[in-house]
Amino acid sequence: MQIARGLIALRERCGLTQSQVAERAGVSKTTVSRYEMWQDRARIRWATVKAIADACDASASECDALVEVARTQTDGWWVGNSAVPEWMDPLVSFEHEAAYEHLCANTVIPGLLQTRDYALAIHQAREVRSPNDVIEQMVDARIQRQGILRREPPLHVWAVLDEAVIRRTVGNSSVMADQLDHLHELAQGPTVEIQVLPFSAGAHAAGAGDFLIVGRNDERNPLNSMAVVYIEMRRRGLYLDDADDVAGYKLTFDYLRSQAADKPTSLRLLAKARRELSP
Repeated sequence: MQIARGLIALRERCGLTQSQVAERAGVSKTTVSRYEMWQDRARIRWATVKAIADACDASASECDALVEVARTQTDGWWVGNSAVPEWMDPLVSFEHEAAYEHLCANTVIPGLLQTRDYALAIHQAREVRSPNDVIEQMVDARIQRQGILRREPPLHVWAVLDEAVIRRTVGNSSVMADQLDHLHELAQGPTVEIQVLPFSAGAHAAGAGDFLIVGRNDERNPLNSMAVVYIEMRRRGLYLDDADDVAGYKLTFDYLRSQAADKPTSLRLLAKARRELSP
């Protein structure tokens, strides 16, 4: 995404079209377009980045900065892992580079906060035609993804959960009780904030559905900052990084935080839901 933003900015600054840049750089227009579309799965080559940047009259420092980003790309455990859908590759990559993740959940507990048994029940419900070994691999990948919460420094997660999420029994009462205990424990730690949006709040800002914002702020180097909205759909994910889109979802999340119960009240709501599952 950093490379794409940089190349687009350079091209627009010198007033060239993608076709003109391609001709100058000795590459195809398709290649220029691909390098400006950060969601492309194919690997970025630093020599091509340099050729496109040079074609846009980039300064030596600008070119060196983009080439360095391209040179230092790393493939994480999720890249090429059949248990991680292709459309989630960017999300897991962003999480490994991000400082925070803001989550709004109206349907199920977000993946980063799920217990293994809860995750298994979710995958069994969604992947009804998949064999058990494939489902187990998917669950393993989800649990491995949660390692981001234990890194140094850890990803800071702020989740607003609709009360329906903690009331819907997934798996069975025992699975759900363990999941609520897990949420209660996470919410008392330093890296996860959980607010429950009670039924009494009525209509709320996120009526459109679940979403998350993953990002990092770097005031000294804005190019190093990022903020992306992710919306999961059936068999694909939608990523929004346009500034207006991101700002709109950030505002929505701010409204949700103000409408949701505060931390002490949210903990009590979690504890109440847990007690009601006890024999």
